Amino acid sequence: MQEIQPKSRSTFNTHTVVTVGMLCALSFIAVLIGRLVPNVAGFLSYDPKDAIVVIAGFIYGPLVSVIISVIVSFIEMLTVSSTGVYGLIMNVFSTCAFAVPAAIVYKRMHSMKGAVVGLALGAVCMTVCMILWNYIITPFYMGVDRSVVAGMLVPVFMPFNLLKSGINLGIALVLYKPLVSALRKANLVPATDAKPSKRSVQIGWTIFSVFVLL
Repeated sequence: MQEIQPKSRSTFNTHTVVTVGMLCALSFIAVLIGRLVPNVAGFLSYDPKDAIVVIAGFIYGPLVSVIISVIVSFIEMLTVSSTGVYGLIMNVFSTCAFAVPAAIVYKRMHSMKGAVVGLALGAVCMTVCMILWNYIITPFYMGVDRSVVAGMLVPVFMPFNLLKSGINLGIALVLYKPLVSALRKANLVPATDAKPSKRSVQIGWTIFSVFVLL
């Protein structure tokens, strides 16, 4: 498949802005879908937007993951969130800890293997980072003593973030190919000149992705 060359720099920038805007919209829709999932421990909510944000990072690089994370988290704070600025900070830190390392690894290892390694690293980074940030920030918006939060770090926060990042890892692997293919057909993302993977390899990775998700 021949690479699609942009007609001009302004056209390329317009396509990028449109695509990033669409990914922001998809991320916010994912936030709304996550609201349908019952909270864990009464206040921890699952958020699938990280899967969309990390795909954006795979396409455009880690900086775009940060930008989308900030934009969507800010909109979430103004619309459906009840945790205010504390929730905004935690959402940005959580999503960036997952998406940025994954995007950096994928940029260096531009293959499905690189995507899996990057997502696994992102899941570990997010889990570790959120233990720290829950210890620092959660006492403020929960209105409890820090010792109470410290007692919840291992039995509550760590398994929750491992499960959350694992689910988003699986969703990202399942959605990446069809989402990027749709964006390429719409000429919003340049086509690649790399040889397509063998069908058996694609089926194998799809089965693996679904298995990880399950």
